[in-house]
This record gives sequence, C-alpha cells and structure tokens, in this order.
Amino acid sequence: MRSAPRFVGVKAEAGHYESYYIKAARPTGGRGVWIRHTVHKRPDSEPTAALWLTLFDADEPGPRATKASFGGGDLSAPDGGYIRIDGAVLEPGRAIGEIATPELEATWDLRFEDPGEPFYHLPYARLYGAPLPRTKFLSPYPTARFDGRLTVSGEEIEVASWPGMIGHNWGAEHAERWVWVQGAFLDEDEPAYFDMAAGRIKLGPLQTPWVANGMLRIGGDEYRLGGFDRMLSTKVSEGPTNCAFQISGKGLRVRGRVGSEARNFVAWVYADPKGPEHNTLNCSISDLELEVQEDGKPPRRLALSGGGAYELGIRDTDHGIPLQPYPDG
Repeated sequence: MRSAPRFVGVKAEAGHYESYYIKAARPTGGRGVWIRHTVHKRPDSEPTAALWLTLFDADEPGPRATKASFGGGDLSAPDGGYIRIDGAVLEPGRAIGEIATPELEATWDLRFEDPGEPFYHLPYARLYGAPLPRTKFLSPYPTARFDGRLTVSGEEIEVASWPGMIGHNWGAEHAERWVWVQGAFLDEDEPAYFDMAAGRIKLGPLQTPWVANGMLRIGGDEYRLGGFDRMLSTKVSEGPTNCAFQISGKGLRVRGRVGSEARNFVAWVYADPKGPEHNTLNCSISDLELEVQEDGKPPRRLALSGGGAYELGIRDTDHGIPLQPYPDG
C-alpha cells in the first residue's frame, strides 16, 4: 500500500473529493488509456462514486469516453487495496473493472509493476495533514509498466509493457487553475520520467502565481523541481491544447513543451464539494519535449511522441473542446 484511501475517515460535515487514476500509453505512442476511480462528497451528505474511462487514439477522429456514477453503497476500501467501486478494484499490482453505459462498454484487467519509489509532489510530509493546500496529490506508482487486456466497444486491445503511472489526489477544493504534465521517455540510454503538477490558488479576488512541484528521474538520478521557494522562477504558459513551461531545481533547469491536436483531447466537468465547477481538458497521448540544463554540463533533450499527458483545469468554458455530457458529484 503506497497511498492509503482518505475517504474512509472523512467527517460527516466535511466536503471531500478523491481520485485514483491510471494513465498508460502504448510504447510506440499514439494510443493510451486513462481510467479514474473517484469519490465525491458534499458537506453533510453521503459520498458518491464514479468510474471514468477514456481511450485515446491518434488514428481516430477523437477519444472514446464515458463515465458511470454510483451511490455510496457501491464504494469501499477493500482489505489490502486502494478503492472498490461496484466491481472495479484497484489494488497493489492489479486493476480490474468494467463500465457499461449507453455510450460505451469497456472492461479492463491490468497488472502493473513499479520498481521505483512513490513521488510526493508536496515537498514536506506535514503538508499532507495540513489544512493548506486544499488539494493533496502524489504519484504512488510514477514509473509503472502495465500488462493485460483492455476491451472497448468490443475491440480487444493487448496491453504489453505499456509505460504509465498511477496517481492519487484528494482534498476539499480543487486549485483555481492547474496544469499536470507527465511522460516516460523510453528511447534513452537511461530511462527517464517527468511528472509536474502546477496550480494557482484563489485568495479572495486574487490568484497566486504558479506554484509547481515536479520530479525528473534519469536512470538512478532524481531531481526534485519547483516548490514554494522557486515560485518566481516557475513559468507556465498554458492553453487548451498546449503548454510551455519552465521549472528549476538545485543545479538544474528544465524547459518544456507539451500538447497535441484539439481532436485528441477530452473535456470533463469537475465539481468542488462545495461548488463551483471546472472544465478539465486532458490528452494522454500528447507530445512532450524537455530541454534539461544541469550546471556545468551541456543541455540534454528528451522527446516523447504521442505518449505524454497534458491536463488543464480551468473555469473557462470557451476552450473549444467538446464537453462530455456527465455531471460531477
């Protein structure tokens, strides 16, 4: 157990949201899956749960996506596992489930391994128990490899050593605006991964500058990036389908770009427990490029075609990505 579920200990009067999510992409890029197991609890109400599934495919006009909602009676934390919603279970080393809606039917039976350590985005352990930030997030399995089968609308898809990750976030309120970028670089002499979450927090009528926390791992070397103390050097220029960013760590600076065509994005409604709502745009088959500058060394470039993740959470609704017809909470 790398990150225990929090929804089991939430007080009746509190609001809460929580998500365990799987992202995996074909090693050659261009096809990927994103599966979310979520909990949503409004203050003084019983929790609800949902399963979300998106199949991204660059050879199709757009992603295939659906969401199924369930009552609290279909939600539990299984012994030795992370979350169970209806018949879908996520546990160490395995994810199984099915989803059936008028729009799409899918099943999955995936095994995964990750020899690496979890990545805690927040830099201090005490922040995970503090009132602020209101969103807590980590990557229990940041360098996972998936094997098994996935069936979507009758099509059987073999999942063979697909690189990906499993994330976990929870809290009482989403950031006012956020960006998430992730990718595993496979063709390098030293396998590498990059994971960055950045957010802007609303304080009264104002928003904070971007605060980002990230990790770049190359071979056996880990470089923690960002943090509150590097807020002024963090740059994020985000749009609905692409993002340019700059984030630094001790003796290391990373510049990057991530994005894809608009047709490869899916858009969802994410609701705060106390309201209001965000539109969340995601493409898990994005192109990702990094330029890594380490002190005293020549620049190094990492590139990933059709296998990175780019997510943008915003209040705006004029982003041009068709919104999935499912409410949240």
